[in-house]
Amino acid sequence: MAPAVCRTLLGLALYAGSLCAAGSAAFLYHDYCVIGAGPSGLQMAYFLQQASRDYVVFERSHAPGSFFALYPRHRKLISINKQYTGKSNSEFNLRHDWNSLLSHDRRLLFRHYSRDFFPNADVMVRYLEDFASLLKLQVQYNTAIVHVTLEKDEQAWNGHYFLLTDQDRQNYKCSSLLIATGTWVPNVVNFPGSEYVEGYETVSINPEDFAGQTVLILGRGNSAFETAENILGVTNFIHMVSRSRVRLSWATHYVGDLRAINNGLLDTYQLKSLDGLLEGDLEDLAIVKDKKGKLHITLRFYLENRNTSAGSDSITLPQDELDNFATRAPYDRVIRCLGWKFDFSIYNRSLRMMPGKGNKKKYPQIKPSYESRSTRGLFVLGTASHSVDFRKSAGGFIHGFRYTTRAVHRLLENRHHGVPWPSIVYPITQLTNSIIKRVNEASGLYQMFSVLADIILLRENATTFEYLEEYPVGVLAELETQTGRKAPNGLFVIIMEYGRNFSGADKDVFYYNRAVGEAQHAWQSNFLHPVIYYYKHLPTEREMRLRPPDWPLPRPDAVHHIVEDFLTDWTAPNAHILPLRRFLENCLGTDLRNFFAESCFLFAFTRQKLPPFCGQGYLRMQGLVGSEGLRRHAVEASLLEDYTPNDFSGDKAPDSPEGSQDQLLRDHVIPVRPLQHLVNAKDEL
Repeated sequence: MAPAVCRTLLGLALYAGSLCAAGSAAFLYHDYCVIGAGPSGLQMAYFLQQASRDYVVFERSHAPGSFFALYPRHRKLISINKQYTGKSNSEFNLRHDWNSLLSHDRRLLFRHYSRDFFPNADVMVRYLEDFASLLKLQVQYNTAIVHVTLEKDEQAWNGHYFLLTDQDRQNYKCSSLLIATGTWVPNVVNFPGSEYVEGYETVSINPEDFAGQTVLILGRGNSAFETAENILGVTNFIHMVSRSRVRLSWATHYVGDLRAINNGLLDTYQLKSLDGLLEGDLEDLAIVKDKKGKLHITLRFYLENRNTSAGSDSITLPQDELDNFATRAPYDRVIRCLGWKFDFSIYNRSLRMMPGKGNKKKYPQIKPSYESRSTRGLFVLGTASHSVDFRKSAGGFIHGFRYTTRAVHRLLENRHHGVPWPSIVYPITQLTNSIIKRVNEASGLYQMFSVLADIILLRENATTFEYLEEYPVGVLAELETQTGRKAPNGLFVIIMEYGRNFSGADKDVFYYNRAVGEAQHAWQSNFLHPVIYYYKHLPTEREMRLRPPDWPLPRPDAVHHIVEDFLTDWTAPNAHILPLRRFLENCLGTDLRNFFAESCFLFAFTRQKLPPFCGQGYLRMQGLVGSEGLRRHAVEASLLEDYTPNDFSGDKAPDSPEGSQDQLLRDHVIPVRPLQHLVNAKDEL
């Protein structure tokens, strides 16, 4: 009996083991899983591939960029494609190329695909296909991830694995999950009669279908104005209603607000050509369809208080009580253009993917590091990560999130592979030049203003510094753990900012004397300009939380604004470079200028502390070296007396010890000449 029991138990154990093995085999494992092969998903795939990491990208469609295959409906992008800038610097040119992804392949610049300033969306689809194929990215097409959950495991990178299931019930397991699906679910407002509303995603794009019709558009973003622009010339009139007022991108400096390319209806409204804008809460509205098929706008209040037994003819319309009610004319069509939101439906509750609050509820909640607030190892990329800088910077658009995606990759490299954030060490004398070079060239700082920053870590005694590019300022307090770099001796933070009182829907950004030109008033600059923050110590988490409203960073020990420039060219010696150098010198208590050797020689006798350039020069054996040429130069500069004899008499040779001694005894005292001009005239800014 006992042996039989033992055999039974052994059989059960082997059977259970085989189930585990089978279950394990059912999951295809990758270190990194990327959901979505849009621009941000492909951008992350590129960085993972360059680092030789184990990854896969899941794409539900048969090709990358499926969103751009459908939208915008009228096919014209609003991301600029500037062919010429007058400069050959590729990094600078990316400031004005809003469509290219980052790569080493110069063929994959968008200007090679289109010469249009506002390209066609079909070109973007072709560009993304080439980006994926030419770089041989690991994209698994026709794979729709329909469910994501967690599996706890202490051996995993983040204490758990992510388990993914596709439409064919194939399972995948990964250590880190990168969500790049964008926002593609249409925003819908439900109110009585909303079944009569057509969606932006399905409405006809043929203007002739609207000939002679009266149209109401719900929404006031670029998709709403894009739709209106398409039918503006054939309709009777167009009304547009939304809760918020019109926000013009040139007033708010936010690229997601209404762009000039789509705002023709503003002209016809303000010039009284029948079209118009209205403000109202869409949830308070109701639509009633009459017997002729016309759509009437009423208020939910009237609909809810009507006598239901009396039929639709008993519904009170606002014009019954107010005969000049704005929307008293019936409409032929009502179109919904309310934008998009993130798809939360595929994520199990174990991931705790929560929507944001207020106007950020269409995005998932994430940290400034782009990691989920609730689940370690889950990062959100691209448009869906825009909650970090919504209505501020360009993080929801290609020209912004190509840089935030790179920042996320660098964070992952440090966390999981021990690869510190890339940095370069320079001598302190290169501090001014390094900052000037970056603020004049860097595209990441320029596009992701107030979000990404260059960090300068000072080494001991401030003789050298370490330069880190494009770090997310929202996690500045975590810099040492996130980058693998140390900041014990203070740091500078370089970001780009607009004037704090210059941007806004209600601001007049064209007022007279709007620009600041004097360096002493640089702190009042309105347009985008560099700002340098100096901290003696790395800010703490508490200081980051308590920073002043609308400040990207806590109060620094010192701050310097480089005055705005009409050409965005911060190279003026007196207006830009000199004030910056003096600010840096005041922070460091040292002289950052470069000097000629004779000036350093003079300082050795006249100053207690040599400028760093002189000290570094001597260490590199670049000090004064005795030579006939240098002696002649010193004589001409009045640093040395000319001892060369012009005439010799007597029996002694001129080079004999006795002759030399006699000559020295006869020499008079060397007069001291004014030497200050050597320092002033030959110093470099």
